Amino acid sequence: MQLVDDQRVGVFIDGANLHASVRAVGFDIDFKRLLRLFRENSRLVRATYFAAIEDEGDHQRVRPLMDWLAYNGFAIVTKRLRVYIDEAGGRRVRGDIGVELTVVAMGLARHLDHIVLFSGDGDLRYLAAALQQMGKCVSVVSTLGTHPIMVADELRRQADHFVDLAELKPLIERKPDLAVR
Repeated sequence: MQLVDDQRVGVFIDGANLHASVRAVGFDIDFKRLLRLFRENSRLVRATYFAAIEDEGDHQRVRPLMDWLAYNGFAIVTKRLRVYIDEAGGRRVRGDIGVELTVVAMGLARHLDHIVLFSGDGDLRYLAAALQQMGKCVSVVSTLGTHPIMVADELRRQADHFVDLAELKPLIERKPDLAVR
């Protein structure tokens, strides 16, 4: 991913996809360090975090993260997960945020030079292609180093740049709090 000081950058984070990827790679993200990385190496226009939330209990569990992100420079987009029972009687949930991410990214595209997608969702390939047709550079951040692979091949191939999370780990990993309590 080539960040250039004068590039206007938008960062779009598929929260569930990112968290599954970093868990698979084996580290926790320090979102303050992530923002600093983009602020120091480009003109960060917007960083947006997308999350699907199941119910009030789930909302309470993730609320501290959502509040922290909102107070520290991220725009937050949430939607409700749909819960249903499948044919075998199993509980299933659906909470794809691809449409929301696409609408927000396309809405901001005219103000951006470089779009960074933290997701491996193959459906976002069409967003990447549309942004490229508008003359935008598209980077995808996910990982190839897990089984199963967390990034769809079609999204990785569509991107102008693919960055494996393992490469960013030294720059965005949350360090243990060394302060004495």
